[in-house]
Amino acid sequence: MTDPSSGCRPVVLFLCVHNAGRSQMALGFFRHLAGDNAIARSGGSEPADEVNPAAVAAMAERGIDISGEQPQRWTDEVVRAADVVVTMGCGDTCPFFPGKRYEDWVLDDPAGLPVEQVRPVRDEIERRVRHLLDELHVPVRA
Repeated sequence: MTDPSSGCRPVVLFLCVHNAGRSQMALGFFRHLAGDNAIARSGGSEPADEVNPAAVAAMAERGIDISGEQPQRWTDEVVRAADVVVTMGCGDTCPFFPGKRYEDWVLDDPAGLPVEQVRPVRDEIERRVRHLLDELHVPVRA
């Protein structure tokens, strides 16, 4: 695994079907906590038209603005460039390349849920992102 202290920044890719909720919240937490110490991207197999408004609201409660993000389709090139690929409910549609580190985060899909029901998903995503950053030896910003 790449070590940020060596000057090489780890690259993490968060994937889900619509790239509108879970993967966008994970991307938001990762970028907020890691800053320039690591690189994160996200994508989906069937991108939605916009980021889930309840996910945007839940993240805003934590001071993280994901309202400017746009769901996008993942590409093989982006997956190949990642050190870690985190999948969230995309099943067989998620890409698999031998030699990549994969993690499958089983999380409730926040699609169509009110912000009150998105908060527990957001909090679990934050916990997992913090754990992943710790495993990657990426210093977390205060």
